[in-house]
Amino acid sequence: MGQMRVEGGDVEGNLERAWSMIRHAADQSAEIVVLPECLDVGWTHPSARRKAQPVPGPTSDVLSASARQAGVFVAAGLTERDGEKIYSTALLIAPDGEILLVHRKINILKIAQDLYSIGDHLGVAHTDLGTIGLNVCADNFANSVHLGHTQARMGAQLLLSPSAWAVPADHDNVKDPYGDDWKPTYTKLASTYSMPVVGVSNVGWMTGGPWEGWKCIGCSLAVGNDGTIAAEGPYGVDAESLIMVDLELSSRETIGTCLAERVHRNESLNQ
Repeated sequence: MGQMRVEGGDVEGNLERAWSMIRHAADQSAEIVVLPECLDVGWTHPSARRKAQPVPGPTSDVLSASARQAGVFVAAGLTERDGEKIYSTALLIAPDGEILLVHRKINILKIAQDLYSIGDHLGVAHTDLGTIGLNVCADNFANSVHLGHTQARMGAQLLLSPSAWAVPADHDNVKDPYGDDWKPTYTKLASTYSMPVVGVSNVGWMTGGPWEGWKCIGCSLAVGNDGTIAAEGPYGVDAESLIMVDLELSSRETIGTCLAERVHRNESLNQ
């Protein structure tokens, strides 16, 4: 979990920090490195209109080269340009540098809809480690958790979510601990499908966009396949961290209507 610092508009510096996270994770025998949402320019930073690149393109090429040099899977969020449209996009990159999966964020916050277009598809990638699903940040809100349910039905044994978790500058984490937006949905998805869920946020001040002056505070979260919290990142604008976590992937033996019946039974027991 590469909880890296992201500075608004600083593509070169942000990519250097991403490579540092990838390299250090590989040195500790990581197999997958998850990085934040829009790590190239920062979430909702106005420079996205000028600096967003196509996928594949110059920015994704840097991450592909980093994955290849380190020999690890990389899940990372970038700002993608497709013609006149801009997307908050997540990529899953194989250890050989191939882009296996592209996910364009679907649950776009109202304040960001003048910048980002809405994605129109979901998918999973079949890898040597297992079947991996990919989405972005608010795609896992309680009001859109059906997206994660759908990816689990597609066979995902692991769900990865590059994120950008921000709070007002005066937020007090002692009085109001961060995480209530994510822990219920992460644990529900994980326990229902025996599918670990990992969300990784950046840290640092937001220097442009509708939430200028807010702070991204990390608190990256990994929930194991039994629904218990396996790892949490530290809180704060300066809490840049590499968090290592071991997660077990369960085989998906129940599918289709049999899975629907099992999920229904579980939900009935929890009511």
